[in-house]
Amino acid sequence: MKKIFISIAMSLFTLGLSAQELKQFTLEDLNFGGKNYRQMIPKTLRLWWKGHELVNSDTLVKPKGYPQVFVRDHNIFYQTSVGSEPVQITTDGNRQLTYGESVHRNEFGIEGGLFLSPDKQAVAFYRMDQRMVTDYPQVNTFNRVATYEPDSYPMAGMKSHKVTVGIYTFSTGKTVWLDFGDVTDRYFTNICWSPDSKEIYLFEVNRDQTDTSLDVYDSATGKKLRTLYTEHDDKYTEPQNPVMFLPWDSKKFLMFSQKSGYMHLYLMTTEGKMLKQLTDGNFVVQEVLGFCEKTKSVIIATNEIHPLQRNLYSVDIKKGTRTLLDNGRGYHYGILSDDGEKMIDSYSTPEEPRVYDIIDVVKKKRKEFFRSEDPWKGFAVPTFKSGSIKSADGVTDLYYRMVLPPDFDEKKKYPTVVYVYGGPHARNVQAQWHWASRSWETYMAQKGYILFILDNRGSSERGKEFEQVTFRHLGVEEMKDQMCGVDFLKSLPYVDADRMGVHGWSYGGFMTISLMANYPDVFKVGVAGGPVIDWKWYEVMYGERYMDTPEQNPEGYQETSLINKAGNIKGRLQVIIGMNDPTCVPQHTLQFLDACVKAGTQPDCFFYPGEGHNMVGHASVHLHERITRYFDDFLK
Repeated sequence: MKKIFISIAMSLFTLGLSAQELKQFTLEDLNFGGKNYRQMIPKTLRLWWKGHELVNSDTLVKPKGYPQVFVRDHNIFYQTSVGSEPVQITTDGNRQLTYGESVHRNEFGIEGGLFLSPDKQAVAFYRMDQRMVTDYPQVNTFNRVATYEPDSYPMAGMKSHKVTVGIYTFSTGKTVWLDFGDVTDRYFTNICWSPDSKEIYLFEVNRDQTDTSLDVYDSATGKKLRTLYTEHDDKYTEPQNPVMFLPWDSKKFLMFSQKSGYMHLYLMTTEGKMLKQLTDGNFVVQEVLGFCEKTKSVIIATNEIHPLQRNLYSVDIKKGTRTLLDNGRGYHYGILSDDGEKMIDSYSTPEEPRVYDIIDVVKKKRKEFFRSEDPWKGFAVPTFKSGSIKSADGVTDLYYRMVLPPDFDEKKKYPTVVYVYGGPHARNVQAQWHWASRSWETYMAQKGYILFILDNRGSSERGKEFEQVTFRHLGVEEMKDQMCGVDFLKSLPYVDADRMGVHGWSYGGFMTISLMANYPDVFKVGVAGGPVIDWKWYEVMYGERYMDTPEQNPEGYQETSLINKAGNIKGRLQVIIGMNDPTCVPQHTLQFLDACVKAGTQPDCFFYPGEGHNMVGHASVHLHERITRYFDDFLK
C-alpha cells in the first residue's frame, strides 16, 4: 500500500504541481465524518503541507514491525530488530538455485517469493531450481574482455524449472517443505496463509495450463490437507490472485475466477463449499481493494459502467448488492483505510487531470479533497479523442484513441502513426486524462503527426471470449482488427494514406513487423522495439499458454513466425532492441536480420548495449528521439 502512496505523490508532482500549490491545503481538510484520516495521506505528500520534514524513503516500503525478511545473493535472511545481525535461512542459493524470489518468470500474478505468516512466526518462500533449464548466452561487453553472463531461459516446448515451497519457523530455525511430490511441469502460484497461520492456500496449474486446483497444505508438517476447487478450460486457465479471507469470518474467503466468461468473485468456505457467485454480469472485476467489517462488504474496482472505465463499488457479502462509491466517471484507484471505513479515491477523466475524493464507505458519501488544475494550460496542446469501431468479426466494439496536432486543420492531410501493443494483459485506451495518452504521442502530434491507438481483440479486461480469440495463432486476429482501424483511418479526409507508419514495443514490436510483412503496401515506415519474431524462442509459461508447444501446434507457429515473411518487407523498417534483453532475447532479432539478408530486404537495426527489454534513464530519452527521427526522416 505504501508503494501506492508514493505513486500518489509522484502523480501530483508529475502533473506540474508546485510545492506552493500543495501548501495551500491543510491537513484539516482531511477531517471527514468526525474523524481525521490524514494518516492515509503518504508522508511524501504530507511533507509539502505545513513544512513537514522528508522521511527516509526506505521506511515507506518496509512492512511494519519485525522480523524483516529479505533476499541477498539468491539467499534468504532475516533481522529481529533494528541493527541486529541478519540471520541466514538458506545457504546454497545461486543463479540457478534461487530462494525467496519470483518464480515462473513472474507469470500467474507472481510478484515476489516471500510470504510472512499473519502471526509473524514463520515465512513461506519459493525455491526455484533452474539447473535443468537451458542457458541463453548473454554477454557483458563492458568488461575489457567481454564476459559470459547467461540467463536461465526455458523456451516453449523445452525443459522448465522446478519450484517448491518451504516454511521456515523463526523460533526453531527449521524449514518444512510442502509435500508436492514430483514438481516437474507443475506451476504453483498465489500463495496465501490462513488467518490463524496454520495452513497455506495456493493454486496449482498444470504445464498445459488447462487445469487449475486450489489446494490447502498444513504449514507445520507440509502435508496436503485437501483440494477445495478445480477448474478446467480447453484453451487455458490463468489464476492471478490469492484467495482473500473475510476479516469477520475466517472460515470463508473470496476467490477470483473467469469461468463464467468474465472475471468475477466467488464466495467459498474453507472446506471447499461454493456458497455463491458474488458478482455477475458482462464486466470484469479488476481488483479487490479490501473489506469493510462494519458493513460486511468487500470494496472492488470494476469496468461495469463502461469497458474503458474503472469504478469503485461496495459489495454486500450477504446480499450481493453492489453500491457505486465514486462519481461514476473516469478511471479510479482507491486506497482503503485499515478499518475499511474510509477511502482515498484518486481519479482522472479524459477532461480532468487528477482529483482526490475522500469516501465514507459506511455512509456511501464522498467529499472532494484536492483537484489539480490543467498542467498544460497555456500550452499548444493536441486534441485527444476516443471512439469505437467494429472488429473484424463485424460485431465486437473496439475502442481507439486519436491524437491530433495542436494546429489541426481537417482540410489538410497528415502523416499518421499507428501505435500498437495488442497482446494479452494490456490495453492502451482508458477513460483517464487524455484517454491515457503517452507523452511521446503528444510530442509527435506537436511535430505534425496524427497518432492512432486501437485495442484489438486479445487485449485485456473484456472477458474470456474477447481475450481467447487469439489462442494458438497469436497476431492473426489482432492484425485483422488493426486493419479495421486502418480502414477507418483511410475513411478520414485528413489522414494521408500514403504516409502511414506503425510502431510498437515487445508484443507491439511483434505486431509492428507482422503488419509490415503481411500488409507491405499499407505501411510506409515501421519501428519495432524488442520484438518477438518466432514464438518458439519465447518462454515456456507465456508462450505455451497462448500457443501450446511447437510440437503440439506446428501450424500455428509456422503461421505466426516472421522468419518466413522477411522477404515481404517493402517500407522502411527499424528494429531496436536491448542487447541483453532477458525477455525477448536477442536471438529473435538476429535471426530475423539473417532472414532479411537471405531474402534481400533491407531493415535498419539499432542495439542498446547492456540494456534489457526496456530502455531506462538516458537510454530511454535517446530511444524516443531515435524513434521520432526515423519517422521524421522517412514518413513526414
